[in-house]
Amino acid sequence: QLQLVESGGGLVQPGGSLRLSCEASGFTLDYYNIGWFRQAPGKEREGVSCISSSGGSTMYADSVKGRFTISRDNDKNTVYLQMNSLKPEDTAVYYCAALGVGDGSSLAPCVDSRYLEAWGQGTLVTVSS
Repeated sequence: QLQLVESGGGLVQPGGSLRLSCEASGFTLDYYNIGWFRQAPGKEREGVSCISSSGGSTMYADSVKGRFTISRDNDKNTVYLQMNSLKPEDTAVYYCAALGVGDGSSLAPCVDSRYLEAWGQGTLVTVSS
């Protein structure tokens, strides 16, 4: 059974940093694109970032470009989201998801729900002074 577990959330002041982790169990992440999504109170879930199975390609939402960095360590079966210069509007529950790679030529599967294989349970990030 594919399971993903997020960790690293918490309370941080504006301008601060957090690193989220997404660890897989029951399967190896090597063959999946991994995406980070978030859902703020009263809002729909939105895509934040995605990384290809090899780690060679990444994509970011405009709202986090230059502040967030996604990376993966396939040996540890873990994907990370380094979040810097956090803003109150980054407050949300953050989820990671495993997505199929399609034909492997692009990160298009990261924004196509048909490729979704598994969700984590989420970790809460609160940015507040």
